[in-house]
Amino acid sequence: MELRCTEQINIQAFRSQLVSWFYHNQRDLPWRENRDPYRVWVSEIMLQQTRVDTVIPFYLNFMRQFPTLTALADATEDEILKAWEGLGYYSRVRNLQTAVREVVSEYGGVIPNTREEISSLKGVGPYTAGAILSIAYNKAEPAVDGNVMRVLSRVLLIDEDIAKAKTRKTFENELYELIDPEDPSAFNQGLMELGALVCTPTSPGCLLCPVQSECGAYKQGLQNELPVKSKKKKAIPKQMAAFIVKNKKGQFLIEKRSEKGLLAGLWQFPNFEIFQADSKQELEQGLKAEYGINAYTYSDSVQKIEHVFSHIIWNINVYEAEAEEAITTKETPLRWVTEAELETFAFPVSHQKIITHSIRGE
Repeated sequence: MELRCTEQINIQAFRSQLVSWFYHNQRDLPWRENRDPYRVWVSEIMLQQTRVDTVIPFYLNFMRQFPTLTALADATEDEILKAWEGLGYYSRVRNLQTAVREVVSEYGGVIPNTREEISSLKGVGPYTAGAILSIAYNKAEPAVDGNVMRVLSRVLLIDEDIAKAKTRKTFENELYELIDPEDPSAFNQGLMELGALVCTPTSPGCLLCPVQSECGAYKQGLQNELPVKSKKKKAIPKQMAAFIVKNKKGQFLIEKRSEKGLLAGLWQFPNFEIFQADSKQELEQGLKAEYGINAYTYSDSVQKIEHVFSHIIWNINVYEAEAEEAITTKETPLRWVTEAELETFAFPVSHQKIITHSIRGE
C-alpha cells in the first residue's frame, strides 16, 4: 500500500470541509463552554482511556470541587483521589495536581502556551500538550490521539501500525502540514469529533463524512482495512480473596495501598492472592500472615468480582470474617471504620462493588 502524504490531497478543501462540519455538528460538552486552558487540561486528562459519556459527570463534579488551579493545588491527595474515584488510572490525577502546583508556583498560575514549557509539566505528553495549545490557545500544534490516527490513516492511506509509539510521529509530521493555521482549535477538535462520531473503528459512516472527497481509503475501498493496529497481549488472570472483616463494634477493616504501583494510595479491603477458592484454612492463614489478624472466616464467598486491567484480570472472591484486632505486618496502614465513614475514602472500582453489594445490599 503506497503512503499518501498531505501533498496529494487538496489541503484547503480538507480544512474548510472539516472545520465547517465541526461547527455545525459538534457535541454540546461541558468543557467546550469556553476555551479556559485549565478546563481543557482537566478534560483531556480525564478523556485519556475513558469514554466521553463516562467522563461528563466526573468532570462536572471535579470542576465543582476544584474550579481553579489554586483550588486543585491546595487540595489533599485524599480529596483528589476521592473526586477521581471510579475513573481509574489514578496516576493521571496525581500527575495533574503535581503539574498544577508547578504552574501555580513557577508560572504565576498561568498555564504555559509554548510546547517546550507545557511539555515539561508532569503527565503532559505530546497529545495533551497539543490539545491544550491548539484548543485553548489556538496555536497550530498537532494533537494526535487514537481518533486522529484512525481518521488520518484512512484519509492519507497511512499503513503504519498505530499501536506502536513511533507511529505517532508520522501523524504529527503530517499534521504540521495539514492543520488549519486560521482555526487550529476547531480543526483539531474536528478531527477528534469526526473519529468519534463518523470515522469509527468499525462500520465507518463514509456516506456522511464531510471529507469523503479527500479520503484515499474511501476512494480505494480500504476504509475497513485501515488503520493497521496490532493486537495487545492477553491480560493474565489472577485469583484473589478480599475480606469484609468486622469487629464487635460493627466496624470494617480497611487498608491503604502503597504509594507506588497499581492503584497507589487508594483504600481497599484486606485481600491477597489465593490458590484454592473457599479453603477456610488458606483464608485464615493468609489473614494471619498478611495482616496479623486472628479471624474467623465464613468459607463460602458472598460475592464474585471480575476486574480487568490492561495487563491483568482480578478474579475476586469476597468473604466475610470476624476479628477483634489487626496488627499489620505490612507498611500500609490499617484502619477500623464505620459503614458511614467508608464514604470518605477513595476505593478502586472493584472494592466499591463490595461496598455496594455486600455491605449495603444494593
